[in-house]
Amino acid sequence: MEREDKWKILESTYISRRPWMTARLDKVQLPDGRINPEYWVLEFPDWVNVIAITKDGKMVMVRQYRHALGITEYELCAGVMEEGETPLEAAKRELMEETGFGGGEWTEYMTICANPSNHTNLARTFLATGVERLAEQHLDDTEELTCHLLSQEEVFGMLQRGEILQALMAAPLWKYYFEKQTPHS
Repeated sequence: MEREDKWKILESTYISRRPWMTARLDKVQLPDGRINPEYWVLEFPDWVNVIAITKDGKMVMVRQYRHALGITEYELCAGVMEEGETPLEAAKRELMEETGFGGGEWTEYMTICANPSNHTNLARTFLATGVERLAEQHLDDTEELTCHLLSQEEVFGMLQRGEILQALMAAPLWKYYFEKQTPHS
């Protein structure tokens, strides 16, 4: 059986505390006694993503600029969980705000972490089938995105060509397409 000894935090200093990201510097002791004097941890709120499929089989995608890479790309509807929300409530809210789509059948589909080595949050993806437009977009002040209905073939092609770079969105999409093509017992 493998050991699962946790590291002991000897000191912890917050470098930055912001609503969207907090940076912490820890001094830690490993199970064998060694000391690592500088271990960085990024604290983020949990995130949600939605693979949303309309009643006629189209995928609801958003397109937006991503400043860190200087690119505009198609993505799943996604966002940060607000305090007190369940993951499902957050996913439904984000889909409605960003796209105006809602309703349908919802399933929690996949939970992943961007980097468990130094990120504290999880990204939960939901599969929403049979969604329909119920309202207009209601974007946050800093959001600038457009909503698009794409065929499942178009989205799969983007994945194959490496055009969906956001790993926390690409992973559940790859799972979705894998399961569509794999017979289930």
